[in-house]
Amino acid sequence: MKKIIALLLAVVMVLGLAACGEKTPETTAPQGNSGENTPATTPATTPVVNDVTIKVAAIETAYGSEVWVKVAEAFTAETGIKVELTTDKNLEDILTGPMQNGEFPDVVHLATGRPAGLTEQLVKANALLDLTNMLSLTIPGEDIKVADKIAGGFTDNNIVAPYGDGKTYMAPMFYSPCGLFYNAKLFEEKGWTVPTTWDEMWALGDLAAAEGISLFTYPTAGYYDAFMFALMNAIGGPEFFNAVTTYQEGAWDSAEGQALLEILAKLATYTHPSTPAQANNQDFTKNQLMVMTNDALFMPNGTWITGEMAGALETLENEFAWGMTAVPAAGTAPYSFCWFEQAWIPAAAEHIAEAEQFVAFLYSDAAAEIFATAGAMQPILGIADMLEGENVMFYSIYDNGAKAAMGGFAAFGEIPGVDVSGTFFAPIDSLVAGTITIEEYAELVKTNSALMRENLLG
Repeated sequence: MKKIIALLLAVVMVLGLAACGEKTPETTAPQGNSGENTPATTPATTPVVNDVTIKVAAIETAYGSEVWVKVAEAFTAETGIKVELTTDKNLEDILTGPMQNGEFPDVVHLATGRPAGLTEQLVKANALLDLTNMLSLTIPGEDIKVADKIAGGFTDNNIVAPYGDGKTYMAPMFYSPCGLFYNAKLFEEKGWTVPTTWDEMWALGDLAAAEGISLFTYPTAGYYDAFMFALMNAIGGPEFFNAVTTYQEGAWDSAEGQALLEILAKLATYTHPSTPAQANNQDFTKNQLMVMTNDALFMPNGTWITGEMAGALETLENEFAWGMTAVPAAGTAPYSFCWFEQAWIPAAAEHIAEAEQFVAFLYSDAAAEIFATAGAMQPILGIADMLEGENVMFYSIYDNGAKAAMGGFAAFGEIPGVDVSGTFFAPIDSLVAGTITIEEYAELVKTNSALMRENLLG
């Protein structure tokens, strides 16, 4: 059910807001039908006004909506700026109509990769505010600038900086190391070593097959995004990753491209045969359960898996404990993709200066501690000090030899019938089921990559 929480909080005036700079709510809007394609820029400056109410819209996920209520309250207490908060699981449906009529929230937390693709549509329309000014702000209640608080790499990847112009248009939010999850108790029982190379992975797959255990499964084909991004880096490092994700000609025909195709083809033969039939929004937990019941060894996923499958622990008849490892090296090093969400300010927002203050506050220790209570980790320096339990293991993956992979496929203009998911990830189901060959998959990605390259934004 839609939850609209109007927080008409008491105004708490806090001295020192002049340090936030001067900004004006006027923005450079998209050029419409003029043919120009210039991203929205940070506006000129005007003082922050406390006696306003900003509209904040946040997608309700497994983290719930209560954390957003508490963060909004803390923001008002710190700055005096009031917040009208909307949270909903179907936020895209709620926002689409009003946005089409020119009615925009001041701040939106809605990640890329959602089914309706609303964030991607606004990226393609150049309708997001350049956050250069926000990153230079001092975090409300602290004495550090936003840019100095966010962990390295989170503001210069091609997800938050989609136009290649050196500017950030989306603020990195809740992050989660992604990797291959497994039953640590099974490995302990069998005396098996977790593979760090693909040669070791195939050897373990043969060993497990002799005991009726598949090497691999996946929840849905969509989970191949983080897996393939890490694998690209594990094969050829950031250079190969960038070549594929910016659709460079010849990327899939290179030695690294051939290695990627070979691993995808071989892994399909090691994947549990029931996986494709269950790889949908209704049955994906059955695939996840395979790892818990020792029907499959590894599954690509993120740290949210422990909460998502907590109820299944009570039904298990075997010993189980979550383990997580990086995607094995295949030419470079093991890699773990870092998945993260995004928040952004519409270029047409009414209260730009106050919206920037709110986004800056999201990186405060006060906000991070509130988010952490729900398992939502902000990509800020010192976040490890707020962790406990399994999260200590998950978020220390980069301290144990794995390298971090970040970014995604570059934004491109509308191409009828062509999108990233349908090109690179969805066909994996057919590859595993044996209804397409690796050659047919390769032809699809190369053909569509050429179209995407011709329509790159920026």
